[in-house]
Amino acid sequence: MSDANARSLAEQAWAVVCEPLDRQLSPLGLQAMAALAPTPGERILDIGCGAGQTLIQLVEAVGPGGEVVGVDIAPLLLKIARERAMGHANVSLIEGDAQTTALPAGRFDAIFSRFGVMAFTDPIPAFRNLRRALKRNGRLAFVCWRGLAENELDLAPLRAAGLEGAADMTPFSFEDPDRIRHVLQGAGFHEIAVEPYDQQVGSGGLEAMLSVLLAVGPLGRILRETPSLLADAEPAVRRALVSREGLGELTLKAATWIVTARARSDQAQRMAETRRLSS
Repeated sequence: MSDANARSLAEQAWAVVCEPLDRQLSPLGLQAMAALAPTPGERILDIGCGAGQTLIQLVEAVGPGGEVVGVDIAPLLLKIARERAMGHANVSLIEGDAQTTALPAGRFDAIFSRFGVMAFTDPIPAFRNLRRALKRNGRLAFVCWRGLAENELDLAPLRAAGLEGAADMTPFSFEDPDRIRHVLQGAGFHEIAVEPYDQQVGSGGLEAMLSVLLAVGPLGRILRETPSLLADAEPAVRRALVSREGLGELTLKAATWIVTARARSDQAQRMAETRRLSS
C-alpha cells in the first residue's frame, strides 16, 4: 500500500473516532501542556493538532490576547478542527507537513505537540524547522510514547489479536530518551528535560475503547490495511477488554515521555556546534 493511501485510511479512521480518542489522549496532552505552562497573551504553535481538541485547550490558556496556530497534514481532521474552533478568532490552521512547511520565523513564544512528532522521517531537520518559528529562548513541550512493551494501551490489544509481531514501530520512535536529547540538541534546543509519565486512560467505556483500538494505534493500522483480519481480531480484543473491565471506567496504562526544551538562537547554536567539534 502506498504511503498516500495509508495516510488517507488513517485520516478517515481518526476522524470517525476523534471524540473517544480525544477522551483517551487528553490527560496525556494536558500533562505536557502543564509542562509548557502557557500564559495569557502568548502565541503558541500546535504541531499535529489533528481534530483540534488541543487547539481549544491552548486557546483557553492564552486567552483572547493570545494566538494559537495549528499545523496538520490531514485536511479532513483540519475540517473538524476548524468547526470546533469556530468562535475563536485567535485560532488559525495551516495544512502542511510540519517537517518542511515554511512557518513564520521567530513568531511564537512556544511550540506544543500531543503525539505529533514521532513520525518525522528526518527529525533533526524537522525540529530545526520548528525551532526557527520560535522566538529567542522560546519553549517546546511535547508528549510522545515510550516503548511498546511499556504501553499496555497498545500492547494488550495487539497480543489479544495475535498481531504483536506485525506492529508498526513508528509511534515508538522516541522510546529512547537519549535519542530525543540527541535530536533536540542537533536541532538547536537546550535545557532539555525528558520525564516519564504513566497514566491509566479510557475512551468512555467498552464499546468506545474497542472502537478506538480497532481503528487507530498499532492494531488499528494493521486492521485498516488488512481488513480481512478484523473478523478474528474484534472478538479477541473484546474478550481481552471485558476481562479487564472493573466497576469503574475501563482503562489501560499509557507510558509516555513529557519532553521540554528551549530554543537557542542561530548564533548560539553555531557556537555550541563549534565547541562540540573542537572538544
